[in-house]
Amino acid sequence: MLSMLEKVLQHNGLVAAFALVGIVMGLSMWVSKKLTFGRVHGSAIAIMIGLVLAYWGGMQTGGERGLADLKLFGGIGLMGGAMLRDFAIVATAFEVQVTEARKAGMIGAISLLLGTVLPFIVGACVAYAFGYTDPVSVTTIGAGAVTYIVGPVTGAALGATSDVMALSIATGLVKAILVMVGTPFAAKALGLNNPRAAMVFGGLAGTVSGVSAGLAATDRRLVPYGSLVATFHTGLGCLLGPSILFLATQALLR
Repeated sequence: MLSMLEKVLQHNGLVAAFALVGIVMGLSMWVSKKLTFGRVHGSAIAIMIGLVLAYWGGMQTGGERGLADLKLFGGIGLMGGAMLRDFAIVATAFEVQVTEARKAGMIGAISLLLGTVLPFIVGACVAYAFGYTDPVSVTTIGAGAVTYIVGPVTGAALGATSDVMALSIATGLVKAILVMVGTPFAAKALGLNNPRAAMVFGGLAGTVSGVSAGLAATDRRLVPYGSLVATFHTGLGCLLGPSILFLATQALLR
């Protein structure tokens, strides 16, 4: 019976991936409701569980894709790949009302720029404080503080070493987790109760996963607006990282 179930799951990898994610989400929502009384949203808990499972999968197989390296959960590699990820981001943007999005105006654009440059400065300063003095490494780790996608893209363009790119990804993941867990607690102080505030917050925070989970815990109606602006961080960071930000870092470290 177990061998038959295993074969079914292996031959229907994507279905098994959706089922696993559904189970994790159900468990996370229960933990959120019963143990944290809704203070920490289930999506944030689910992401943390996902990171633990990915680490466990990597330790078991010695691979690089977490649970996706196990044959039983091979469909997770497709479900978590770029195709479905980008589809989810685009689908989220379709919930935005244009009239509300226009209200962000110049403030939204400024928040997007600040949310790209300020995290880079913080990440670059931390990298320098820990002994990284060459412009390529400092720029790569600083770019990781923008998002965990911008870091490796910038590193690949500049020829950074694999360990530095890994650090840039880790920096972005830490930022995403802090945003998704901390947003519900800071929402009242930040005034996150309207679409315009959500767009400004998304521009400053800059991590789609962190902003989406954090706003979902605050008010799910704000998720599309925060995610809409945060989505632009990847493209803007990938443009500025290997060019203007690298040249500025290189000039300062001469």
